[in-house]
Amino acid sequence: MAETDYAAHGITLNRVEIDTPLGEMAAVFSPHGLCLLEFADQKTLDRELRALNAHYRPSAITAVENEAATALRRQLDEYFAGSRQQFDLPLDLVGTPFQKQVWHILLDIPYGQTRSYKAQAEIFGNAKAVRAVAAANGANKISIIVPCHRVIGSSGRLTGYAGGLPRKQALLNLESGNASLF
Repeated sequence: MAETDYAAHGITLNRVEIDTPLGEMAAVFSPHGLCLLEFADQKTLDRELRALNAHYRPSAITAVENEAATALRRQLDEYFAGSRQQFDLPLDLVGTPFQKQVWHILLDIPYGQTRSYKAQAEIFGNAKAVRAVAAANGANKISIIVPCHRVIGSSGRLTGYAGGLPRKQALLNLESGNASLF
């Protein structure tokens, strides 16, 4: 079903809550895959949920523990246990074409490595687009799996993360083999 057909056919979104070592996360699945994974206490969550509702115009939102939710829980548990470095869940990225391009670049950053916003802009093909790339990173709706936490400032300092800088540091610590999440 093409994106433009969503409103005409009325789809169901599935929202579940997932406990992680860094706090509860909200996950939303469309019929095509995971379209949101965010920390439940983050300030932008309500805005992101409204954007999903506007995009999909769902006929219903359920809270069902289905196969997709079970797979996400298992893969997040494995990630936090240090036994998973890549996720293999279907994703349904909701954003502009530019944002989607930037998010695909994020997906190519290897586990345990970081890139600067400038390097990400250079990979995108426009070194001067640092701010636009940073804004697209900030609009990422699928935390951890689309690893915007792996992008840092050119100085090596942590900058910007919707889940908060302590969580960003914890994720980088986890991926570097440092057992301390905080």
